[in-house]
Amino acid sequence: MKKALITGITGQDGSYLTELLLEKGYTVHGIVRRSSSFNRNRIEHLIQDKNTYGETLFLHYGDLADSSALNRIIEKTEPDEVYNLAAQSHVGISFKVPEYTCDVDAIGVVRLLDALRETGMAGSTKFYQASTSEQFGSSPPPQNLDTPFRPRSPYAAAKLCAHWMVVNYREGYNMHASNGILFNHESPRRGENFVTRKIAREAARIKMGLSTQLSLGNLDAKRDWGHAKDYVKAMFLMLQQPEPDDYVIATGEMYSVRDFLEEAFTYLQLNWQDYVVSDPRYMRPTEVDALCGDSTKARKVLGWIPEMDFTSLVREMVDAEIIRLN
Repeated sequence: MKKALITGITGQDGSYLTELLLEKGYTVHGIVRRSSSFNRNRIEHLIQDKNTYGETLFLHYGDLADSSALNRIIEKTEPDEVYNLAAQSHVGISFKVPEYTCDVDAIGVVRLLDALRETGMAGSTKFYQASTSEQFGSSPPPQNLDTPFRPRSPYAAAKLCAHWMVVNYREGYNMHASNGILFNHESPRRGENFVTRKIAREAARIKMGLSTQLSLGNLDAKRDWGHAKDYVKAMFLMLQQPEPDDYVIATGEMYSVRDFLEEAFTYLQLNWQDYVVSDPRYMRPTEVDALCGDSTKARKVLGWIPEMDFTSLVREMVDAEIIRLN
C-alpha cells in the first residue's frame, strides 16, 4: 500500500486528490495548520467515514513555515509521494501580504524539499509541486513550457521561485520532483473569495431573493478554466511516470470573467447587467490579461484529457450554490 503526504489537504485540490488516492488504495497523510476554528469541511465526509478510511487517512499538525514540523512529519510518515498543494493562493490578497506569500509559497517549498533531503527521503520519495499559470503573467497566449515566465503579482513571483527550486533540487539531488503548471481550475469547493465561486454564489442568492448586487473588478480578464477534479488526476499521473518532468495542465479554451457571468446568470434566467457593479477595490495594481494553456505534452505523455467543459463547470457550481441555500 503506497503512502502519500498532502500539504493543503483541506483545500479544493487537496480534498479531490485525497478522494482519488483513497480510491486507489493509498494511505493518505495530510498536513493541517493549527487553528482555533476548524476548516476541514471539504474532507469532513472522509474523516467521518471511519469504516472505510479509518486506517488510511491521517492528519498531522504542521505548517510550511515550520521546518522542524515538516522534518518530523516526513520522518514519521515516510511517504512514497508528496503533493505540495499548500499556499497563499489568492492573487489579489498577495498584493496585500507579499512577505507572507513569499514565505509560504516560495521558502515553504524549499523547506519541504530540504526536509526530504535531510531525512534521506530525496532518492525514494516522488514530489509534486503545484505551479501556476500566473507565472506566465504578461506573456501572450497560448502558453506552454517554451513560453517566457513574466509574473505580475507577488503570488506569481513566489510560485516561480518555487518552480525553479524544484528544478534545481531535481537536477542537483536527483529527486523525482515535478512541476504541474495548472491553469485556473474551479469547482463547488472553490474558496468563497475567488471570482468564480463569488459569481456562482451571488447569482444563486439573487435568484432566491437574498441579494440584489454583485461587486466585481476586471470583467475583461480572460482565463482557461477547467474542473479541479480533472486536474488532480494530472497531478497523480505525473508521479506515476518513470522520470520527473514539468507539464502544463489546461483545457486550451479561454473565456472572460464576463463570459462566466453570462453563463451563470443566463442559466438562472437572469440578466447579469442588472445586478453587477464595478468596484475599484477589486482592481489589481498589475493585471494578467489573458491565460490559455497548451497542454499537448501532458496529453501525449500522461494520456491526460480534461473531461468537463466550461458550460458544465459553471452550471455545476451554480447548482451547488442553490443546494446550499435550500
